[in-house]
Amino acid sequence: MSFDSIHKRTPRHRRNLARALRALGVSLCGMAAFASPASAYPVVGAAGDVACSPASRYFNGGYGTSTRCHMRQTARVLLGMSPNRVLPLGDIQYERGEYSNFLRSYDRSWGRFRSITRPALGNHEYGTSGASGYFHYFGWRAGANRRGYYSFNLGSWHVVSLNSNCEEVGGCGPGSRQLRWLANDLYRHRRYRCTLAYTHHPRFSSGNEHGNRRELRYMWKLLDDGGAEAFLSGHEHDYERFAPLDYLGRRDPNGMIQFVVGTGGKNLRGWGTLKPNTAVRNNRTFGVLKLALHDRKLAWRFVPEAGKSFSDRSERACTGPAR
Repeated sequence: MSFDSIHKRTPRHRRNLARALRALGVSLCGMAAFASPASAYPVVGAAGDVACSPASRYFNGGYGTSTRCHMRQTARVLLGMSPNRVLPLGDIQYERGEYSNFLRSYDRSWGRFRSITRPALGNHEYGTSGASGYFHYFGWRAGANRRGYYSFNLGSWHVVSLNSNCEEVGGCGPGSRQLRWLANDLYRHRRYRCTLAYTHHPRFSSGNEHGNRRELRYMWKLLDDGGAEAFLSGHEHDYERFAPLDYLGRRDPNGMIQFVVGTGGKNLRGWGTLKPNTAVRNNRTFGVLKLALHDRKLAWRFVPEAGKSFSDRSERACTGPAR
């Protein structure tokens, strides 16, 4: 079955995206057609809140303690996945994202995967002016023009890295530069049936440190209207998966699944008020989310560090039509 035939048979997301584009004042004229991607089944490893500062009393030469600084352990989890891409979900290097700390901590753990890494910006990276350490370390892998948002294609999937540090990029609401970029990007890549988005801050979270981030509702709605399947984030130092939701947090079988994966190594935290529609959660296990990007489905498994048993695994078909 061709992408065009799918597009004709499933118009809901196409109409929603067109309305969202018009509301943002984005012209649909003159946008280039996009060729169908080749079939592939890439493996992706994702987690945020990764590498302790070398100055931390828990750093212990990069090996951490029983409860903190497990970046080497989660790097070994990644190694066992043999991933095609690694997605660090922000707060990649503590405490302020200094380039020297990247070299002394992150580089000696997750840095072995730098050539296949496509990161997202966390709030701690902005501890240096303009997140300079982050952009210096990752270079072109962090996107063009130091905006902190970009996209790429992986197998039959379109993948979008967004900057949830809204105050650093002129906001995340209607009329903002990033939201207009996202609308254009989704339209240009509408022929991809499956879309994955990731950022640092979660839209929804039961964590006791930060909770829901309402500012991201416009970003979520645009992605959902465009048929995206999943939204990855870190920020809260725990693992939590939500049922498919719309941008207001209501159950929607065609909505996005949110994964909070703040289990990359720094430390783990407690729970706050349990949010509606949370499906799975754990705050006692460091680990990495493994994603298999099949042609028309997403399969996932949370892979714990050695010696731990918690896991979460399932799959879902792509609900978004070719756009």
